[in-house]
Amino acid sequence: MYYVYVLKSSLTQKHYTGLTKDLERRLKEHNSGKTKSTKHGKPWNLIYKEELLTLQEARKREIYLKSGSGREFIKKWLRSIIG
Repeated sequence: MYYVYVLKSSLTQKHYTGLTKDLERRLKEHNSGKTKSTKHGKPWNLIYKEELLTLQEARKREIYLKSGSGREFIKKWLRSIIG
């Protein structure tokens, strides 16, 4: 099982999209400063995740979520759950 996820920085309000097999471990790495690209935005909160069966499916979905259409999808999804 693979996870594609979106984090939001409590500090900068920016988003980070990634892919992992161990979501709990990866979130800890982001919040501990072990990840160069996210160490300046901590703390990070998980705002979205998807489970996919294969690495190929997960990578394809990650690429989509990082695209303009994918970012718009996340914005609409967030608006739908917030109300």
